[in-house]
Amino acid sequence: MSRKTRREFLEEAFLAAGAAMAAAGPMTFPTRSQGAESSSPNERLRVAILGLNGRGRSHLAEYMRRKDCEIAAIVDPDENVGFKNGIAAVEKKLGKRPAFYTDMRRAFDDKSIDIVSIATPNHWHSLAAIWAIQAGKDVYVEKPVSHNVWEGRKLVEAARKYNRIVQAGTQCRTMAGTRAAVEFVLNGGIGEVKLARGLCYKPRGSIGPRGRYDVPAGVDYDIWLGPAPKLDYVPRRRFHYDWHWQWAYGNGDLGNQGIHQMDIARWGLNVDHLGNAVYSFGGRLGYIDAGETANTQVCIHDYGDKKLIFEVRGLKTEPLRGTKIGVIFYGSDGYVVQFNYGFSAAFDLDGNKIKEFRGGSNGEHFANFIDAVRSRRYQDLNGEILQGHLSSALCHLGNISYLLGNTATPQQIEAALDGDKDGTETFERMMDHITANKVDLKVTPLRSGAKLTLDGRREVFTGPLADKANKLLTRKYRKPYVVPETV
Repeated sequence: MSRKTRREFLEEAFLAAGAAMAAAGPMTFPTRSQGAESSSPNERLRVAILGLNGRGRSHLAEYMRRKDCEIAAIVDPDENVGFKNGIAAVEKKLGKRPAFYTDMRRAFDDKSIDIVSIATPNHWHSLAAIWAIQAGKDVYVEKPVSHNVWEGRKLVEAARKYNRIVQAGTQCRTMAGTRAAVEFVLNGGIGEVKLARGLCYKPRGSIGPRGRYDVPAGVDYDIWLGPAPKLDYVPRRRFHYDWHWQWAYGNGDLGNQGIHQMDIARWGLNVDHLGNAVYSFGGRLGYIDAGETANTQVCIHDYGDKKLIFEVRGLKTEPLRGTKIGVIFYGSDGYVVQFNYGFSAAFDLDGNKIKEFRGGSNGEHFANFIDAVRSRRYQDLNGEILQGHLSSALCHLGNISYLLGNTATPQQIEAALDGDKDGTETFERMMDHITANKVDLKVTPLRSGAKLTLDGRREVFTGPLADKANKLLTRKYRKPYVVPETV
């Protein structure tokens, strides 16, 4: 059974105080845009933040600037990071010292905590969120919301079962510029849209040679690993970031940066399942290092009458239609380009700009989350966990196709595209990019993924490779850090 937060208990008591008030309908709370932030201790939501590197510091800054939130706990398996980036920052700004834990379960046991905000490495996202939900907390969880497809669906199930408010960290969903651009596309502003292209053209150099590096002093390595397998050594030098490029912990730039653009592309196509088929090709090109994930990758998601193509480029590259980290929607009457999180524009078929869409900030997504925590309506969330799961899952599907493939020549990849006009055009541009970077494909070869079919609504693979592919929808969890079959 879900634990009631202090806030919920007060709401129920207040509603029960008079029949007249109950007859007036559900209790509502003013939103932030209505000036609703309260400095009253009884109105504050107590927050535990998990993970204080990178995005975790943004979480901390957003909650600290809100009068209606209180940082109750900092959680990080690295004591040095937790104290430097968390405890010290809160104490300096607010003059109050929150609790500190290396083990998140201790924070979940604190019944006074209302919200858990998760900025851990990817392999912890779903399990940490599920545990927090089971402990009666509302959750903000960073992207991708899962490390694999199956656990993402379990997270959605947990949110529904325990009636928790769960926001995915896809902040573009709240930014006015992106929202207006997607609305324009969905309302027919560029005619019929059959193709969306997501781009993650983000420089990624070598992370150095694979080696046997020590776990940094002050890190509880067992807790840091959680559900991931325990190796007898750390294979990378930069402990707190380069896990992104290793399959046991991260999902490559497809799941790191690309999830934002994957989400927007799927949103604008108005598709609510995982599609009919997926094919991915690419490679870790231009250098040999400790990384495992692709730094150059194309994923093609087939929705029958629609298509979503995603491109990752970590080597030097020029923009496509003016954007490097964005989305392009191709319509029968024009196209829309997202240039950055808060700025997009629409063009006619001749390339003339016809409309601009601007506005948005990171903090608005947290504000939307807090508003939904108070309204108790998950429908009020802009980045509700189901949407976060579906978009994260598309990234995972692309990586599954890639992993099940083999080393291939350019000619073999072109043949596998089998006349797909959009896919072939994308491949040809990728080959021009590889040539421009003087990549020796004999040293760092290309990989052609498996062409996989699936039942996108049931979220399972079908066809000849179904057995192998379905095994990669989940992982073997390291006890006791196990995502439960029944949440």
